[in-house]
Amino acid sequence: ALCNPDWVFLSCGSGEVFDDVVAYAVEHGYHGAENLSIIPGEVGASAVQNIGAYGVEAKDIIYKVEAVEIATGRVVVFDNADCEYSYRQSKFKHEWKDKYLVTHVIYRLQKTFRPDLDYGNIRSALEAKHIAEPTAQQLRDVIIEIREAKLPDPKVLGNAGSFFMNPIVEKAKYEELAALYPGMPHYTIDESHEKIPAGWMIDQCGWKGKSLGRAGVHDKQALVLVNRGGATGEEIVKLCETIQEDVKQKFGIEIHPEVNVK
Repeated sequence: ALCNPDWVFLSCGSGEVFDDVVAYAVEHGYHGAENLSIIPGEVGASAVQNIGAYGVEAKDIIYKVEAVEIATGRVVVFDNADCEYSYRQSKFKHEWKDKYLVTHVIYRLQKTFRPDLDYGNIRSALEAKHIAEPTAQQLRDVIIEIREAKLPDPKVLGNAGSFFMNPIVEKAKYEELAALYPGMPHYTIDESHEKIPAGWMIDQCGWKGKSLGRAGVHDKQALVLVNRGGATGEEIVKLCETIQEDVKQKFGIEIHPEVNVK
């Protein structure tokens, strides 16, 4: 780790378990990754996918990405801006796909703890524990508890975490749906756009806990598709496409996979 008065720059190999990096950072007083606790996967995937949870995305802490150009073996280093990060997107998922192999990610973390508590039910979970001003470790622990309560352990039930991206829609579309579904959850992106939870729409379509063949939808979080035992890739894709069609018919919104589907 390299340090300056305000920041720590942590260089991590792409094969490191991402949550091990978060745990290490919290333990050593390097801040900014707490809300990303217990997301499954490796460091390299954080840079490709721009993983995110509870109001924080990998792009918020990524400083540089080191990669090898597959065709030539040339080592290249990309700045954060080069990667063109957006919601669960990067150039590594599109024009750089199959062109580069990520070898290292350098994260820029803060020495001062400035917790982000305003997304989802983080504050209420802390309040239930009578914690008004959490430490970084307390915030990480609460995030882990929230995620474990609703997301299946991949070691127990095969899954890839959140399967679909939450769609961002025009304000007019949101208002149309809000009139039909009072209390519909949403997150304001800007004055013209709202994000609607894909899991809520999938649940409204009756898919939570249901199966199609050996693939199914998790009974606690409809955003997660699970392998109930022996499901093939084709079965997962068929379930994905069936859910997409049901959501489009009911809400007039297209939802897209967060995972890479080949």
